[in-house]
Amino acid sequence: QVQLVESGGGLVQPGGSLRLSCAASGITFSTSTYAMSWYRQAPGKERELVAAITSAATNYADSVKGRFTISRDNAKNTVYLQMNSLRPEDTAVYYCYAKGARFPYAYYWGQGTQVTVSS
Repeated sequence: QVQLVESGGGLVQPGGSLRLSCAASGITFSTSTYAMSWYRQAPGKERELVAAITSAATNYADSVKGRFTISRDNAKNTVYLQMNSLRPEDTAVYYCYAKGARFPYAYYWGQGTQVTVSS
């Protein structure tokens, strides 16, 4: 069974940093085979795209540009989200998402990891 397992969430103070990890099992990915993304969802709000990485580019939500960095290590089958200068409004459940670039264009969601930034 395919699984994406997030880790690294927790409670931090404003201005602090966290690095989230997403470890994939049941699949192996490379930059060319899967596009990887991080989404987040706060209570009462819609899920939003935070960052994405493909073979060609990285993209970020305006709210996190300059503070967050997405990266991937294909050898470890893991994608990361480095989160710096955290703000209370970054508080959310963060989800890892993988989308295949080729047929059958499969997609997978992780279970989520809680990030809480206290003021």
